Amino acid sequence: MTAQKMTGNYRLAWIVTLTSALFFFYEFFQLILPNAINVDLMHAFNLDGVSLGWLVSMYFFANALFLFPAGNLLDRYSTKMLLLCAVAVCTVGTFIFGLAEQVMVAAVGRFLVGIGAAFCFLSSLRLASRWFPANRMAFVTGIVTMAMLGGFIAQTPMVLLSNWLGWRNAILLDGAFGIIVGLAIIFLVQDRPPNSSDVAQHEKAKLQSLGFLRCMKLVLLNPNNWYAGVYTSLLNLPIFILGGLWGLRYLTQVHHIEQLQASYATSFLFWGVIFGSPAFGWISDHLGKRNSPMIFGAIASFIVMMILMYVPGLSLTSLEVLFFLIGFFTSSQVLPYTSIAELNPMILTGTALSVASVLIMCSGNIFLPLFGWLLDWHADAMMVNGAPVYTVQDYRLAMWIMPACFVIGLISAFLIRETNCESQVHS
Repeated sequence: MTAQKMTGNYRLAWIVTLTSALFFFYEFFQLILPNAINVDLMHAFNLDGVSLGWLVSMYFFANALFLFPAGNLLDRYSTKMLLLCAVAVCTVGTFIFGLAEQVMVAAVGRFLVGIGAAFCFLSSLRLASRWFPANRMAFVTGIVTMAMLGGFIAQTPMVLLSNWLGWRNAILLDGAFGIIVGLAIIFLVQDRPPNSSDVAQHEKAKLQSLGFLRCMKLVLLNPNNWYAGVYTSLLNLPIFILGGLWGLRYLTQVHHIEQLQASYATSFLFWGVIFGSPAFGWISDHLGKRNSPMIFGAIASFIVMMILMYVPGLSLTSLEVLFFLIGFFTSSQVLPYTSIAELNPMILTGTALSVASVLIMCSGNIFLPLFGWLLDWHADAMMVNGAPVYTVQDYRLAMWIMPACFVIGLISAFLIRETNCESQVHS
């Protein structure tokens, strides 16, 4: 009977965690979809590179603004109810974005989507930390991160869908999917395992005894949270820059590939993440180390990015392999989340994780407009069909953002305290 109960709880743990990850999948689709429709957005709202970066960065601005409050709320209130509210806000924002006739209205829609996104990944990790033991967390985090499959769907499938229905109708269909996600959460997500009410009461009492300011101090003055956040945010940049906005334009303008073929290559970036995230999680758990896989991931990412930037005459197959490897090696970014969980009291997991998440969104808010600014600053771009055309040199200058940030991420990995896959703090 006991074995059956444990098996049932284990199965339920995966159901709860993967259902919450469905919202992460949905939000990651929202994050990446501008890459498939960036030319449509430029035409619809008469945007240049900087303006397009600004519009897309509204998602990151809202996300960065609300992530820290989201983490604190998730430590104190029902994860399920907060998830439902976040899905509702995201879905409304998606419909506004799809219907917008003016760029300011579209920006409001993206801002609302970004608010909802503040809760998606943190909710999954908060639930996972309650349903799974610590020695499984890196692998579980890697599985949750496979929800970045939403980024793959936002590539070729989104290009085909927007070509078929028009970009506005494609986004409205995307908004309808948000309703389905909300229904799944209502029926399948539970805040805690059965018979854990005593644990919940203990955590609530502990949080009350610490007080809000003391909790904030414990999290914000832990340097490991900041080092881990820097590493994750900088290794994540190819997802934002190549996967989220500029990948298709880079491939069509520099490598002269048709848009649909270019979407195949950018899709491989997300296949790399899908395979790399659980792989790095499993390797880390198997080695009993967090830092050494992070160091390897940063070095390998730097090497592959330099090959992409400087090797001429790359074929479509070579580009697909390189994009896959970039996604695979930068997936080492999942490990700092586990380190954070192991280096902070369990009752403050959500708040601590939000520090890293805030830095990730801040990086998007900073580097996406910066990338567009570098393109426009260096370029004397021609306008073709209302959109600028950039040169190899323009893109190479802007893309130096990524290898430079990988080096900073590598330094951060050396500074994070090694946990040896064990919790270093008692709640």
